[in-house]
Amino acid sequence: MPPALLMSLGGLALALVLYFAFGWNLRRRTDQTRHRLEDALKHLFDLEYRGRRGSLASLTGVLRVADRVALDLVSRMQTQSLLVTRGSEFDLTSEGKRLALQVIRAHRLLERYFADEARLPLPKVHAAAERGEHHLSPDAADRLSASLGHPVVDPHGDPIPTRDGFVPPAAGTPATAWPLEQLARVVHLEDEPPISYAQLVAAGVAVGQTMRIIASTPERLVMTDGENEFRLAPAVAANIFLAAAPRDSGQRSAARLADLATGQAAQVLGLDEACQGYSRRRLMDLGFTEGATIRPALSTFAGDPRAYEIRGTLVALRRDQASQVLVLPQEQVS
Repeated sequence: MPPALLMSLGGLALALVLYFAFGWNLRRRTDQTRHRLEDALKHLFDLEYRGRRGSLASLTGVLRVADRVALDLVSRMQTQSLLVTRGSEFDLTSEGKRLALQVIRAHRLLERYFADEARLPLPKVHAAAERGEHHLSPDAADRLSASLGHPVVDPHGDPIPTRDGFVPPAAGTPATAWPLEQLARVVHLEDEPPISYAQLVAAGVAVGQTMRIIASTPERLVMTDGENEFRLAPAVAANIFLAAAPRDSGQRSAARLADLATGQAAQVLGLDEACQGYSRRRLMDLGFTEGATIRPALSTFAGDPRAYEIRGTLVALRRDQASQVLVLPQEQVS
């Protein structure tokens, strides 16, 4: 082989080695920096949304980074006109809010997808969405929203920002601050820290439930939905957000379709508020609308799925789908 060609090939090999040794690592570091910056924007927006302000200490805590890394992020965001400082606290600029809402919209749409379509267990959808939110472009988020039926809230009750950045004001009061015996509706379940959210899901607390707090001590908060009691540590109960529910709400006596006995007739009251997007649209298209008469007709050996008779046809639903249909058993229909 001619020496010149050998040197050329040797130079190419060296270039490839340098690329894989340094170029890939540089790209990974660049992605990591962008992801951290977007996570910082999300954190600062979430605090502002709930009437508070972020600080260097809050950034280091939520991002789990050293002070110098958080300071570098703050400097980058200032250089890019994404935030301004107010003493030791930070405010997002309009551009910072715009970028934060892009990431939040992607995250909450992905949560809706992972919960409704991929059927991931609820405690796992947040982490899955965290991994995907940085890679979903605004156009891809629009397509995902359309495919899901344009849902308005995520599985935890958080509103999904529109493409133009509109997000309604924060709603709900922590259960730890809710008055005893006052009827309330669960409007949001905070999904961080994950261990607290997993405890709420395991206990059976869900967005849309009607609740009353019947006891509250420094050690324990006790809630009831009229049938079940939920005994929670205050630190966990603080992740439940409540809003006033009308005392004449018919949903207090509502049952879940999944809990009916085979052959037991009932009247459809509506769909749980947690049922959104494509899943909600599909059930309504199948006839699960207010006033329809329904009864469980057939069960598999394992009991899941079951076939339900509605509007002259049989529809098979998994238990988690049937649990999203609120019904009034026939003996309660006036």
